[in-house]
Amino acid sequence: MKKKKKVAPLKRRTKEAIKADLPPISLFVRNRREELGYTQEELAFRSGLSVRFLKEFERGKKTVRLDKVNDLLEFLGASLEVKIRKRG
Repeated sequence: MKKKKKVAPLKRRTKEAIKADLPPISLFVRNRREELGYTQEELAFRSGLSVRFLKEFERGKKTVRLDKVNDLLEFLGASLEVKIRKRG
């Protein structure tokens, strides 16, 4: 009979470590939501976006629709600015 390999337990990351890996825009949304005293569910309802979108966005999901991001930022009193740079 084969012996089972012992697997080291996963280390839990601190909230600070998780936040350090998030894009600045995700951190802004989370911080602003908390400033306003909203849960993710409340903000999703009030802004007309889905809870799933908001949760994924706050976790730093890389592929999101810009129109939804723009709607969310507008609701939070912010805006998104895009700068086009020339290559070369």
